[in-house]
Amino acid sequence: MRTDFFAELKARGLIYQTTDEDALTKQLMEESVKLYIGFDPTADSLHIGHLLPILTLRRFQEAGHVPVALVGGGTGMIGDPSFKDAERSLNTLDTVQEWSQKIKNQLSRFIDFDNKTNPAVIANNYEWLGSVSLIDFLRDVGKNFTINYMMSKESVKRRIETGISYTEFAYQLLQAYDFLKLYEKEGCLLQLGGSDQWGNITSGIELIRREKEVQAFGITMPLITKADGTKFGKTEGNAVWLDADKTSPYEFYQFWINTDDRDAIKFIKYFTFVPLTEIEEIEKEFLAAPEKRLAQKVLAKEVTTLAHGAEAYEQAVKISTALFSGEIKSLNAEEIRQGFKDVPSYNVQADDELKLVEILVKSGIDSSKRQAREDIQNGAIYINGERVQDLNYELTEADKIENQFVVVRRGKKKYFVLNF
Repeated sequence: MRTDFFAELKARGLIYQTTDEDALTKQLMEESVKLYIGFDPTADSLHIGHLLPILTLRRFQEAGHVPVALVGGGTGMIGDPSFKDAERSLNTLDTVQEWSQKIKNQLSRFIDFDNKTNPAVIANNYEWLGSVSLIDFLRDVGKNFTINYMMSKESVKRRIETGISYTEFAYQLLQAYDFLKLYEKEGCLLQLGGSDQWGNITSGIELIRREKEVQAFGITMPLITKADGTKFGKTEGNAVWLDADKTSPYEFYQFWINTDDRDAIKFIKYFTFVPLTEIEEIEKEFLAAPEKRLAQKVLAKEVTTLAHGAEAYEQAVKISTALFSGEIKSLNAEEIRQGFKDVPSYNVQADDELKLVEILVKSGIDSSKRQAREDIQNGAIYINGERVQDLNYELTEADKIENQFVVVRRGKKKYFVLNF
């Protein structure tokens, strides 16, 4: 075991709360500990709000411990009320099971399930929650908790005034039962979670103490806040997903490269495996010349490579460079698809006139032929990054990138994509 492991977690700012730190540190130093984090399948993909706990599992694995990734096939059908303003919509069993499988696949990119020394374990709480009867659950679990104890949890208190269903009120008992079952099945002694999970985690520790007379432990990680006050994990109001089909590697890279200067070093500590000594040097260089954006470049490279691989990172950099320089012809069709995902587009019809003046108007890039002619003559129109000032210019096969796209730029920043 690495004796400095827990100290490094603290130095990276990853520890918010812990139960009996001295006993836990001793346990981590003396033996390989099994620990778990739960991931409720409330969507068909995890997002970067899940990234901190996932990477923390990986840190424990690299330190010789055994991570258990618990997919909430059972609890996902209810929804955790912790720090939510309203009750979640309930999903069908088939939907949750489908999402659970996708989450398993995503987790395998970050933690090693084939390691011969300390392979990670996947569990699904539908295995025990799907078959337990209400009578058995109330008798074996419910008897251990008073209403006063359950009401004292912050996640419940926040919702009492606005209303909380019994379904959500009982969620902490289900999560406590998960901890007990994972102790029985896997020997799990430690649960990790976000700071909003403290009440649920301590309920599980209490249940194990009562039922098994064993000391279990809990750690929460800090709630991630951005320096500008906006919510972490969203860009332009949309979640940043770990699924490349929902958030492309280029968009993922852009999220990290655009990190606020005030957050960049903190996020390198949170989300990368760059050694702390190296981060100190990066910080010195970054503070000396923030305009070079060294910290953001390190952060974007490390996290994009972790999530999508080195090839996807290189592709994201290539797209960014091409867009900055205007060298659109250096991109292939897939890179065009990623880099111009959110720009206006027009599907060119078989009978459309391909003279530039005509297509500018038909696609809505220009409002009239007169405006189109003025833009062309004034040098405001670019085809695949190259300025066109010929009023008689006509699009040809040579303009189509992989026979699929033509990228039109009007002025300095207004891009449009013609789809063929």
